[in-house]
Amino acid sequence: MKSKAVLIREAGANLPYAKSKPLEIVEIDLAPPKAGEVLVKIESAGICHSDLSVVNGSRLRPLPIILGHESSGVVIELGQDVHDFKVGDHFTTVFLPSCQNCYECKSGIPANCSVGAKANASGQMISGGSRISIEGDSVNHYNGISCYSQYAVIDERSLVKLPSDIPFDIAALFGCALLTGIGAVRNSAHAKEGQSLGIWGLGGVGLSALLGAVISKAAPIIVIDPVESKRKLALSLGADIALDPKDNLRNTLAEGVSVAIEAAGRADTLIAAYESTARGGTTVSVGLPKAEEMFSISALSLVADLKTIKGSYLGSANPRIDIPEFVKFWRDGKLPVEKLLTSTSSMLQVNEAMDALDGAQVVRQVIHPHK
Repeated sequence: MKSKAVLIREAGANLPYAKSKPLEIVEIDLAPPKAGEVLVKIESAGICHSDLSVVNGSRLRPLPIILGHESSGVVIELGQDVHDFKVGDHFTTVFLPSCQNCYECKSGIPANCSVGAKANASGQMISGGSRISIEGDSVNHYNGISCYSQYAVIDERSLVKLPSDIPFDIAALFGCALLTGIGAVRNSAHAKEGQSLGIWGLGGVGLSALLGAVISKAAPIIVIDPVESKRKLALSLGADIALDPKDNLRNTLAEGVSVAIEAAGRADTLIAAYESTARGGTTVSVGLPKAEEMFSISALSLVADLKTIKGSYLGSANPRIDIPEFVKFWRDGKLPVEKLLTSTSSMLQVNEAMDALDGAQVVRQVIHPHK
C-alpha cells in the first residue's frame, strides 16, 4: 500500500527547520500486516520532544526513519491472529510495545519490556523487520509506530482501543503525553493527597504531570518553567504556585517538596529538582536529556536525607489499565486534555511544528496526515 509519510535521512540539521527542511514528505510502500499486526489510518499525530530529539541528533535512532509515536486513528485491515481489534476500531498508540512474555511484562510492568525496548532501539517491529520501504529499500520504524504517515502497519500490542466518540486530536495524547506525565506522578512517585509536589518543565508531559497531581490531590503543587504563558496555563489547571527557574523553590517552601518531577529533559534541571526535594522525599526523572549529560549530586545527601531518585519511562504504566481510567477522568471533567492542545496543522507543516517545539512556546501540537 502507498502512503505519504515524513522521513528523516540525516539528523542535526541547522535551525530553523522550516528553512533546512530535515523532514521531507515522501511516498512509502507498506507491506501487508503480518500475524498480530494491523493496518491503520492515522487521523492525528502529536509533535513530541522525543521526535524532536531525533531531528536534532540528541537521541540516536537508525536512519532513515519515519518519525512519530503519539497518534490516533482507525483500524482498516487485520493481519492473522489479531485478537483485540476489529476493522473500524479507534485507537491510541503506545510508544513501547509489550511482548507480554518477558519477566517485566509478566510482573505487571510492561513499561519496562526489554523485548519492546530492543526492537525500538533497532528501528524494527517487535516481531522483527520493517514493513516500510521506499523503492525497494527498507526504512526504519520509530518506536514501532511511525505515525507521521497517512497509513501505518502497527503491532496490536502497540495499540489501546478507545471509544469512537473521543475526538482524534484528544485521543492522540492519551498514549504518550498523558500516560507519561500522569503515570510519573501516580505510578512512579505514588503521590498522595496532601503531599507537596513540584514539577520542573511545562511541556505536554509536565502539564500532564500537573493534571495527575491535581487528580492525586497533592498540595501544594508548585510548577517551575521559564515561559510565562505556560506558568499561567498551569495555574489555570490547578497549580498553586508558579515559579521561574531563577527563583529558589526553598524560598517559597523552606523544607522543599515531598515529590519532585523533572519533565524538562535536562541534567541541570534534574539537579535543581533533587536539591529542592525534601528530606525523605522522592525525585522522579521523566525527561530525556542528551546522552552525554551527567547527573551529579552529593552522595552524602542521598543517605543522610533519605532521598529516593527514580526514573520513569512511559509513566511506569500498564497502558491497558491506565488509559481507560484516564478516559473516565476525561469524561468526568477531571482531565481537561483540550487545554494542552496548542494548535493543529497539516503534515506538510511538520518542519515548522518542530521549530515551534524547539522554541518552547507550545505545549502540544497535532498534525493531520491527510490534510
